[in-house]
Amino acid sequence: MLEGTGGPEGWPVPGCGCASCGRLADGHRRPASILLDGRVRLPPPPWDARALPALPGHRFHLGPDGLEITGPDGERVLCTAPALGGTPGDATGDPFDLVLADLLDRPGHLGDLRHRGRVTAATAVIAVLLDHRVPGENELNRRLAFWGAGAAPDGTVIRVPHAVPEAYRPRRSLLLGGSRSGKSEEAELRLAADAAVTYVATGPSGDGDPSWSARVRAHRDRRPAHWRTVETTGLAALLAAPPPGSLLIDGLGTWLAAVFDEYGAWPGGDGGTDADGGAEAAVAERCDELVAAWRGTRAATVVAVSDEVGLGVIPATPAGRLFRDALGRLNQRLARESEDVTLVVAGRVLPLPI
Repeated sequence: MLEGTGGPEGWPVPGCGCASCGRLADGHRRPASILLDGRVRLPPPPWDARALPALPGHRFHLGPDGLEITGPDGERVLCTAPALGGTPGDATGDPFDLVLADLLDRPGHLGDLRHRGRVTAATAVIAVLLDHRVPGENELNRRLAFWGAGAAPDGTVIRVPHAVPEAYRPRRSLLLGGSRSGKSEEAELRLAADAAVTYVATGPSGDGDPSWSARVRAHRDRRPAHWRTVETTGLAALLAAPPPGSLLIDGLGTWLAAVFDEYGAWPGGDGGTDADGGAEAAVAERCDELVAAWRGTRAATVVAVSDEVGLGVIPATPAGRLFRDALGRLNQRLARESEDVTLVVAGRVLPLPI
């Protein structure tokens, strides 16, 4: 039984003045407490391997993934907690039937478990240790839907095997936002619990530019270790023949800038102001290829990040205006071929209806 599903102090945290706690009534989720078979209450994390519970017919093992419990009929349960020691990526074993996870701490851990086959489509994943690390219950449920997990109220009795809810996930998502809006973080959050993700980096590596290098490094450091990274501007080919798993393309603005560079399409550049407009035509053709590939992609899930260019000041240079117009048109065309289009503003997610 999940006697309490909140964090160590519950949710809201007594005396906390944050907005998340302020939105909830006292006692909304009690402090975390798990009662096994109505007889043994698990101690709160962090657990001590020398002082694990004892329950006849059950085996307890503390590993790098968390506290593993095997029941009398062979059912396997994993309880995870923040900041466990060890290297989970090295741990192998049979799949779990039920995972009780602190997903607010490390949703990427769930993706790593799936990557290693320890969580399968038959594994029920329930989020516990819920607290003010998430703004509220609506945002919690939104994230859990992307992660293939669920939440339960205090007092819920979980039986193994537990039904696994099916959640809708859009196949093609376009995330728009301004600079530092949180659009990249939102894209990464959506796919954090996936077993296989290919991160498609379209921008420069940052060599010779310390500021850009630091930004690239920050993006890289927050991605789960089991993700694969591909640096390319060949998006159409990648969408046509995608690798297994999900694709995250970040982002379309740097992709378009690289295409402008490739054909010398900037005003005043080689080919950019030729009489027949050959460079601009070449850029338009690449955009056509990308839209067609986006429409026909065989990727199970693809999330693309792009800059929303229509809310700022009018660019002062011809090059800026040309780029703004081209990216704005590309965003519109991709949005028409997307099941989900979302605007991210100041870290807030605003779905854009059809």
